[in-house]
Amino acid sequence: MPDVQAIHIAVNSDIAVSSLLERPDAPSAGYVLAHGAGAGMTHPFMAHAAGALAARGIATLRYQFPYMERGSRRPDGPKVAHATVRAAVAEAARLLPGLPLVAGGKSFGGRMTSQAQAASPMPGVVGLVFLGFPLHPAGRPSIERAEHLAAVKVPMLFVQGTRDEMADVSLIEATVGALGPRATLHWVHDGDHSLRVPARSGRDPSQVLGAVYDTIQRWIEARADTL
Repeated sequence: MPDVQAIHIAVNSDIAVSSLLERPDAPSAGYVLAHGAGAGMTHPFMAHAAGALAARGIATLRYQFPYMERGSRRPDGPKVAHATVRAAVAEAARLLPGLPLVAGGKSFGGRMTSQAQAASPMPGVVGLVFLGFPLHPAGRPSIERAEHLAAVKVPMLFVQGTRDEMADVSLIEATVGALGPRATLHWVHDGDHSLRVPARSGRDPSQVLGAVYDTIQRWIEARADTL
């Protein structure tokens, strides 16, 4: 079983947040995994992702944003969120010395990570992985939330469901296509914003997510192999 360690991360002199490091034996890389807007690092989606990746040799550091730590429903503003992302990446580098790191996460957490990376590249981060990039609010298609991605110079993997109400299929395809060879799009057919497939699809949800984590493992290890 992977070792799971609870760690506090200092964001600044006034703010500290909780995190969980899940480290398998002899990991090949580390993934700094941020949660979505509505649920924290212990949500079943996050716990399952961390466990599945650990089984594939990828260590994860999942962490809380300050608002979630306080029990608030209102996400932090970009300044605080970006500082939290940077603190988590720095802590992962300390805890996983010598390992290549990717960063990103679920929805809001992935977008805050990409904004932080676009503003100033984070040391040691060799790629970004998004689990449902929130391209726009539900039912309001636009690409404004993706404008900063042009400033991200590391490779990016977008894992998107074709039924995601926060990422119109044609718009996310155009967004990823415009980023050129540094961006890769992996579709989960019939998946929603949390990559869930409906029962009518006749597909086994565990197999669907297993294929997602296989894809992430291969993508991360391919980045590591280039170092």
